[in-house]
Amino acid sequence: MNKSLENSEMTKLLLIDDEKPTRKVLGLYLRSKGYEVITAADGREGIELFQREKPSIVLTDIKMPGTDGLDVLKIIKQMDPETEVIVITGHGDVDTAIKSLELEASDFITKPIANEALSVALKRAKEKLRTKRMLKDYTNNLEARVRKATEELRERYEFEGNLIQHSIDGIVATDARGNIVTFNQGAERLFGYSHDDVVGKMSIVDLYPHEIAGEIKKKLIGEKTANQSDGEWKEITVLGKGGTQIPARFSGTLLRRNGNIIGSVSFFHDLREVKRLEKELLEKERLSTIGQTVASLAHYIKNILYGLEGGVYVVNKGIRKNNIQKLKKGWDIVQRNIAKLSDLVLELLNYSKEREPEYEWCSPNTIADEVCELMECKARETQVELRKNLDPHMEEALLDPKGIHRCLLNLVSNAIGACASDENFHKDFIVTVATKRGRDNSVTFQVSDNGPGMDEEVRKKLFSGLFSTKGSKGTGLGLLITRKIVQEHGGTIEVHSNPGEGAIFTMRLPTRHPEGDEEALCNPEENLFPESVR
Repeated sequence: MNKSLENSEMTKLLLIDDEKPTRKVLGLYLRSKGYEVITAADGREGIELFQREKPSIVLTDIKMPGTDGLDVLKIIKQMDPETEVIVITGHGDVDTAIKSLELEASDFITKPIANEALSVALKRAKEKLRTKRMLKDYTNNLEARVRKATEELRERYEFEGNLIQHSIDGIVATDARGNIVTFNQGAERLFGYSHDDVVGKMSIVDLYPHEIAGEIKKKLIGEKTANQSDGEWKEITVLGKGGTQIPARFSGTLLRRNGNIIGSVSFFHDLREVKRLEKELLEKERLSTIGQTVASLAHYIKNILYGLEGGVYVVNKGIRKNNIQKLKKGWDIVQRNIAKLSDLVLELLNYSKEREPEYEWCSPNTIADEVCELMECKARETQVELRKNLDPHMEEALLDPKGIHRCLLNLVSNAIGACASDENFHKDFIVTVATKRGRDNSVTFQVSDNGPGMDEEVRKKLFSGLFSTKGSKGTGLGLLITRKIVQEHGGTIEVHSNPGEGAIFTMRLPTRHPEGDEEALCNPEENLFPESVR
């Protein structure tokens, strides 16, 4: 391709935004940076311009009437998957931003748009376009180059040096026996090993995750049981030098010559920056949520103050009349409301403050035992039976025991409270705490109750704002803090519930295990309890 033509394509940009001032300001800025800017006032017009002008980069707002930014992203990717699309999201709109990345958006930036953030996103998009061209050329020509003799091999290595070595993504190639013969700079950055540490000294078994290494080895030797889905991208975790766990996207394929397998090539896209941005968005969302719920807090605090004033009134009355009984009663009211206020302040601080998990080797079953022991008295008082179903094969795992203890305590306390609030007095109320270790060394905690359950509307509100099913008795911060700790741990929390059928809360946490991963993997939809609790 002619260099001037390539530069022309790389600088043609389509800007789609339904706000005229935004189009004007961004258009002026982008033109000042040397881009050929085409603008559209809505998604439909933008798609028409894209078909006609064929820009390499599209910058689109998400929130637009009619055809919104996500629809534009899907259509453009269907028309030309090579186009890089940068989406503009509202502040704190983390779900939409993550959805755009899942739809293969190049990047996202938030409003108000900072010039520096826009420049970085455009630079990444241009680099990805350049890398795609390079990798496409390389893939189309690699098999033909392998057929050539020594001189052609020399040209191949020069080509590799100019193209592969400077790729953003890690590229690793092997011979037919699985020994690594190519390890580019992107792979060096990802895995932490140098070229000399790997090439000629390591095989895919030493470097790749066990499942992927085993699958590629099966394909190299032609086993019929091997999965034939070459070229599909999947999200994995690789172990870098020193045992560091690194999130990445992986795709690999076999290399053939004259119909015979001669090796494999794998591509690794580093997701650390994406994960960091996701974490940053979640943090912004958390802080934004606190700001948006000040009014709700004011009402809750006002009720506490009324309680304090009432307690003080009773205390003063007891002092004036020298009535010890009233004095004790008033002081008890004051103490209860001070405790409520103290708990509220601590929960707000815990939710708003960034916290790094304090990992240590501990027993998940021990955490569950301690929580059950703490909640046993509350369960008996509310006539709820507290049961345990702990995995007998569970061994020590690398977790944050304090954080997970707090999460589990919140869930068990909520489950007991849900049973206590059930108006069906003919039930035998049961709360069950279960643990399970997965084949991937993950640890799953489940808390189930057979209380009143929740409808879909309530389930959607559980982890948003200061929503509480306890009315004036709760702030809703317990579940927010639980989700925050689980996400900081890199895990997930889910809830399954229907009205009248109780609820099941499931926490899944990634970890490492000292004895390997021989146990069966817990099915994501599996109920860990031996009997129905709904």
